[in-house]
Amino acid sequence: MTKEVIGYTAAIVGVIYYIPYVHDVLKGGTKPHAFSWFLWSVLGWIAFAAQIIKGGGPGSWATGAATTCASIVFFFSLVKGEKMFPFFDWISLIGAILALILWRITRDPTLAVVLITTADAIAYFPTFRKTFWKPFEEHLTFYALGALTYGLALLALETYSLATWLFPTEILIMDSLFVGMGLIRRRQLRNTKP
Repeated sequence: MTKEVIGYTAAIVGVIYYIPYVHDVLKGGTKPHAFSWFLWSVLGWIAFAAQIIKGGGPGSWATGAATTCASIVFFFSLVKGEKMFPFFDWISLIGAILALILWRITRDPTLAVVLITTADAIAYFPTFRKTFWKPFEEHLTFYALGALTYGLALLALETYSLATWLFPTEILIMDSLFVGMGLIRRRQLRNTKP
């Protein structure tokens, strides 16, 4: 398979896997955390730009496609998402914004990817926390398909450099960890119910 075919496949999967997630959000089954989705949208656009600048080629297409969809989910999260934002969530938001400020000061695409990847990982914390306590309010298949999308994106990269592979690798790892944690918590809660 050529990198273009893998890139198109990753981008298509990157859009398709959002459809059931958005549908579930609109039905009220999934309650996305606005802080996470806001940060994932902003950070995704920065990562996409950095990947393009550094020659990511077809491997960057999934980031662009998924970030477009993440931006849509963010807007839905304002209406249909989690409404409680404990102190921990605010700390995560501030930490991610600080990484964005550092990126803005440096303007180096490689350093930008390192900083936004760090911020993106921090952006998972509110969703991890919420899902730990309410594991049935997230669509775990969505995150599993996200891991698949970014695995394909890594295979489709034209140029492998820190600026092109770090962000998709972080999402692949975080989505996989998230799915594992969500499945374990669901099993634990099912086993504790009378």
